[in-house]
Amino acid sequence: MKKLLRDFYSRKTTLVAQDLLGKLLVHRVGDIEHIGKIVEVEAYLGPIDLAAHSSKGVTPRTKIMFGPPGYAYVYLIYGMHHCMNVVTEPDGTGTAVLLRALEPIANMAHTSNGPGRLCKAMGVDRSHYGHDLCSDDFYIAETCEQDAFNIVARPRIGVDYAGEWASKPLRFYIEGNRYVSKK
Repeated sequence: MKKLLRDFYSRKTTLVAQDLLGKLLVHRVGDIEHIGKIVEVEAYLGPIDLAAHSSKGVTPRTKIMFGPPGYAYVYLIYGMHHCMNVVTEPDGTGTAVLLRALEPIANMAHTSNGPGRLCKAMGVDRSHYGHDLCSDDFYIAETCEQDAFNIVARPRIGVDYAGEWASKPLRFYIEGNRYVSKK
């Protein structure tokens, strides 16, 4: 495995989102590495995107989204489920990619199709808010051999409140992968 470098994240969000597919999310806890292959993501395009948390500007919750790329934006929804985003583009942009589903690779005790299940399976919670994804214990890596696959683009899930932004094809997934949360 080769850990992704900061430059990978400092690019256009839709490109980062698609390029994250097939990469490995790695969370080392003690001597155990939890590893899952990223198979589904959603792009959030900053303050102009009414579905993005950053559309309200910089708040205590969204501050990390406006920081440097390659950090984790983790938040709680419905008071019980954690969701993890990867901050993208240069400082001040407010963009990120939500990780929606993983294909289990190693040491994952729970299902991981859906952002809340993904975080539970990987042991990710709000303590990971602002974690540097270029660290040695929580990062994204590329594999030595990556299988070829087709990428499907569809509207994001659960953002009906966002007007025209709800129907934009900003959810990407690996075609035919059985771990995708919704086809």
